Amino acid sequence: MLVRGGRRNRPQPRRTTTRDEREGRTMPMHNWARVKSGVYHNFHFRWIAAIMDRLNAGLLPEGYFAMAEQVIGQPETDVVALETFADETPCRGGEGSVTTAPVRAQTRFVVQYPPETLRYARKTHRVVVRHELGRVVAVVEVVSPGNKDRRHSLRTFVDKCVDLLDQQVNLLIIDPFPPGAHDAGGIHQVISAVYSDEPFELPPDKPLTFVAYQVSPLLTAYVEPIAVGDPLPDMPLFLRDDQGTTVPLEQTYQATWRVLPREICRLLEPAD
Repeated sequence: MLVRGGRRNRPQPRRTTTRDEREGRTMPMHNWARVKSGVYHNFHFRWIAAIMDRLNAGLLPEGYFAMAEQVIGQPETDVVALETFADETPCRGGEGSVTTAPVRAQTRFVVQYPPETLRYARKTHRVVVRHELGRVVAVVEVVSPGNKDRRHSLRTFVDKCVDLLDQQVNLLIIDPFPPGAHDAGGIHQVISAVYSDEPFELPPDKPLTFVAYQVSPLLTAYVEPIAVGDPLPDMPLFLRDDQGTTVPLEQTYQATWRVLPREICRLLEPAD
């Protein structure tokens, strides 16, 4: 496993800082561990929709589209990016089509897994994950408390993620919860252990994990750890090799927060 620091001095900024129109301040990551899972689920549902809508509104290139909460031969996924089948003419309805371009991933950690360490390198064939409307090329997962509250729940979630990576599906995981009893080193450490004996260590002061996995030509993880109170990073979503798009997580998070009931917002705002 090769780990290197991400490049932070590129001309293009890593994130765009926005303002919460209701509060007039920069939108931070809230402490979702403070509320019950049902309250978080309400936000989770709307955030997934906001991410899907933003992808379909011009972020995905021609011939790609996103759908939410799809079952693709395994447990339900949050957001699925599909490539239309080759014999179909794509139909776009967003802000206009874009072409595929290399993603300029700028994260704190970049972890590469040499081919000899990869579990899927020993497979004799590849399985193409298909949906009735297209080929699945990427999945976005926003972690919920139920994904990690029990050993079996964590194993089910990790197995789903590993199966997607093994089947050459790119993956973006957003975990707004700190490590717990069953993922003491964070969700990426558990997934990384499948492919490497070298454990990945989260910075102690940044316990929340945002990680994008690029499956081709070499399995690579782009990890951006943050803390409660930090702005959300924009993260890459790979579609084919190094081609893909950037998901504006702070923008979609802010849009979701603005339409939450005031009663829920009060539960998460710091006390004066």
